[in-house]
Amino acid sequence: QVQLVESGGGLVQAGGSLRLSCAASGTIFTINAMGWYRQAPGKQRDLVAGITGIGSTNYADSVKGRFTISRDNAKNTVYLQMNSLKPEDTAAYYCNAVARTSAWSRPRDYWGQGTQVTVSS
Repeated sequence: QVQLVESGGGLVQAGGSLRLSCAASGTIFTINAMGWYRQAPGKQRDLVAGITGIGSTNYADSVKGRFTISRDNAKNTVYLQMNSLKPEDTAAYYCNAVARTSAWSRPRDYWGQGTQVTVSS
């Protein structure tokens, strides 16, 4: 199994910045893509940003130019730098990893427990 532990959420004023971290541990053979999703109350969970094993990235239109995703493969960690935060960025942020636990296992999704980000106006 693979465990994902997020950190870095909190309360920030509009225009401020936060940096989220997510460290993967456990029985890891390879980690393919990693990403961040968010879910506001009463809404579906949506992709915020993703990054492949070779560093290709993609972002939701709403965060382009403000958020930056990066990863440290040696530490099995993914980061989300969030700048110019807006009240509409308020949500629970979840880390996701597509990982294999052995050479003969198929990739599957793993999720963190979520970290709350609240942006006040």
